[in-house]
Amino acid sequence: MNTKLKEGIDWVGYIDWTVRDFHGYKTESGSTYNAYLVQDEKNAVIDAVKAPYVGKYLERIKALTPLESIDYIVCNHAEPDHSGGLPGILAACPQAELVCNAKCKTALEKHYDTAGWKWHVVADGDTLSLGKRSLAFVDTPMVHWPESMFTYVPEEKLLFSMDAFGQHYASAFRFDDEEPLDVILQEAKAYYANIVMLYGRPISQTLERAADLEIEMIAPSHGVIWRSHIKEVFEAYQKWVVCKPAAKVVVLYATMWKATEQMAQAILEGAQECEVEAQLFNVDSTHMTRIVTEVLDCAAVAIGSPTLNNGIMPSMAGVLCYMKGLRPANKQGFAFGSYGWSKRGGPNEVAEAMDVMKIEAMQEPIRSQYAPTPEILEQCREAGRAMGKIAEQYK
Repeated sequence: MNTKLKEGIDWVGYIDWTVRDFHGYKTESGSTYNAYLVQDEKNAVIDAVKAPYVGKYLERIKALTPLESIDYIVCNHAEPDHSGGLPGILAACPQAELVCNAKCKTALEKHYDTAGWKWHVVADGDTLSLGKRSLAFVDTPMVHWPESMFTYVPEEKLLFSMDAFGQHYASAFRFDDEEPLDVILQEAKAYYANIVMLYGRPISQTLERAADLEIEMIAPSHGVIWRSHIKEVFEAYQKWVVCKPAAKVVVLYATMWKATEQMAQAILEGAQECEVEAQLFNVDSTHMTRIVTEVLDCAAVAIGSPTLNNGIMPSMAGVLCYMKGLRPANKQGFAFGSYGWSKRGGPNEVAEAMDVMKIEAMQEPIRSQYAPTPEILEQCREAGRAMGKIAEQYK
């Protein structure tokens, strides 16, 4: 495995092949916790790994340089998948200073026993000389925690980008040109949609700052390192930060006695009459990670639920709760579903959730008392056609 980014700069992280959940995000492709060693007149380690894997992390560092030679350990982000190994490496390198910004210091003090840690607190724009190389620090608040920070090596045109441009993707290869581009861009899209979608505005501002830097390589904290397809991932991010619609519609539903499912199928049929991509997902058989990834760039979305105990189906409630937290933007859509003796029920609650998400309502909810009649199914098809026409504008 090639772990060399530049002469004297190496990957020293951990590949987590078996992780399948990241606080609700289904990581079917595993993940990596990337950390990097920069060797110069002074040596710096960029970030740590999850606490259980600190042993392998220290082994990788020791294979390149004695632990006693580490002068600085940079923490770009206090979340435990990146900072969990800090107590271990600081104990092994007692002479090393921990480099972070003030907000990160405060966060780390709330996570760990930091007594005895040597702090080197930096501010936005500060630099730290290593000898022939230097480290420059760029605050990136809310990408995706308040203390998040980039570290940049101007002499190498190398950006350590923390969670930005990352992917939850385990691979035996470290670089973007060693994997199929469509696969890693899809993983980057899923990561963006499920982790940082709600922070579109600060990420957009961060992209503007990053555009001012000369960059030949982007080394994120998860997934592969970008060295050949930086243009492609930048262009993708510029679309994702505004949830730029594609010529695509998405139909989501939960069902009990197949009434809402019939309505969903009819909506899909209507959308398929247009020259657009149309996708149908039963939320009971599709994980919300996939759902949110597809909703990210759809132009229109229809969401349906039957009525259970005068309310929404629990599985759909969970998906909507997840979506509301991520705030997909620039969507139109409508609610639909069936009900029995309760006239309020699932469709109304779906419509309320869509309103909270600021999904522009195309029409009133389509509601069916028990099994849908042919007339209601035709109403669903017509609504699907309207979704398709909206999406066609983005071809």
